[in-house]
This record gives sequence, structure tokens and C-alpha cells, in this order.
Amino acid sequence: QVECCVRESKMKTPTAAALLLLVGAVSQSNAFVPSVSSATRSSSRAFMSTVDDKTEVREYFNNEGFSRWNKIYSESDDVNSVQLDIRNGHDQTIAKILRWIEADGDIKGKTVCDCGCGVGSLAIPLAQMGAKISASDISDAMAKEAGARAKSMGIKNAKFYTSDLESVTGKYNTVTCVDVAIHYPTDKMAEMVGHLCSLSTDRVLISFAPKTWYYSALKKVGELFPGPSKTTRAYLHEESVVRNALSKAGFEVTREEMTGTNFYFSRLLEAKRV
Repeated sequence: QVECCVRESKMKTPTAAALLLLVGAVSQSNAFVPSVSSATRSSSRAFMSTVDDKTEVREYFNNEGFSRWNKIYSESDDVNSVQLDIRNGHDQTIAKILRWIEADGDIKGKTVCDCGCGVGSLAIPLAQMGAKISASDISDAMAKEAGARAKSMGIKNAKFYTSDLESVTGKYNTVTCVDVAIHYPTDKMAEMVGHLCSLSTDRVLISFAPKTWYYSALKKVGELFPGPSKTTRAYLHEESVVRNALSKAGFEVTREEMTGTNFYFSRLLEAKRV
């Protein structure tokens, strides 16, 4: 659940660290991009181009990524300063969504589809507010963890299951997708937004790592430094692409926010059907 999310790094320089954060966001399961040395960058790119993004994300968040991000999306003290910063940034995005919905005062009894639910950071509090939740994640480990957390809280109005975003079907009052777009290449972003809109009768809430000259520069710089481990690829998106896709699907942006910490950057848009 990044975006968005950032890859961990032992880099101590602020610029490099901030950059690596952008290069990898959280999905709800939010994502990551490998940092490689200049000597291996070309061969790594060639190899990566043959790896399907969806498979890469699924494998990462079902294995190494699950334990890492499960700690970040919890109250565990077993996190470093970068992970704690990412947790705080993600929590801020979730809090902004909940404030909007609480202010509207009409979520009780409404249906909500949370795509890329991660461990339930958004789905669970929405269920506690009375919404009927259908939440999915491409990672079976994440979806099961979300279900277990909901069960431990006595929540019965939320269903958690494993699915990639494109396979989600149905009609819902509200569709949410927080810090997931980081996993989608630019050429697939508009299609992804269109699919989210097709599921919603009223409203779509989506967050993504914005593609600006500054964030793009940070990402480029980060790719020059070797990292301790490989994660998943991460993509920044031009806001105009997202807004145009929403408009094409018959939605109009009604509220927006930007969350930025040292290692987390996420643009949040609420759009309603017109």
C-alpha cells in the first residue's frame, strides 16, 4: 500500500536518501527501484525489462517485502529512522482521507472497494466507520495480514482477498487506491485510473508519487548509488495524466492534498462522478 513508499537505504546523505525514497514507494503494498552500480546498470536494465512488473511486485510483497512493510505499517519499534519517516508520511495520507470522509458524514452503510489494501491501513478504519468494505491486494501475505488484523478487532463488515487491480470487478460507492500507482508504468497509468473509475458509482480516491523536475532529478541521482538490496521498480506520474484520465472517465477532482516528508511523497486526489 506508495504509494508513496520508498526503498530502505543505509545511505546517510539526505539527498541520496530522499531520492531513494522516491525511487521506491510503499503499495498498499506502495514499491521500490533497485539501485545499481554504473558497471552493472546496463545489464540490470536489460534483465529487468524482461521481468513483468506485476510478477515482481507480487513476489516481493509475498516474501522479503512483506516482513519489511508489515513492520512499517504497524506500531512496531523495530524500524529505522527512514522506515519511521515513511510510516509517518503514509499515516498522514490515510488521516487526510479519513478526515474528508468523516467531514462528509455519509460513509456508514456505503460500499467501499480498496484496491491495493496492504495490511488494511485504510480499509480497517473505514470499516470501523460503518462502511461495507471489499479490499484486495496482489500480495496474498498482505491480504491475509489485513484480514487477520480486522478479525482481531472484531470487524465483520470487511472482506479481504488476493487479486491484482485489473481483476477487481463490481460496483461500489467509493473506490480507493492509495500508494499503489508507484508500481504502474506511465503507459499503463491512464488505463489503471480508468479501471478504478469503472468500479465507482460516486467517488474515487487515488494517491501517487508526482513526477516533477525535482523528484525526477532525485530519482536519477539515486540510481547512481549502489543499494544494499533490490526491491521493485517505482514510477513517478505526471499529475496531468491522472487528472485527464479521471476527466475522461466522467469524474471531476473535488479535493486534493500533497504529503511530503523526508522520505515519502504522495499526491492525493478525490474525484466525484459528474
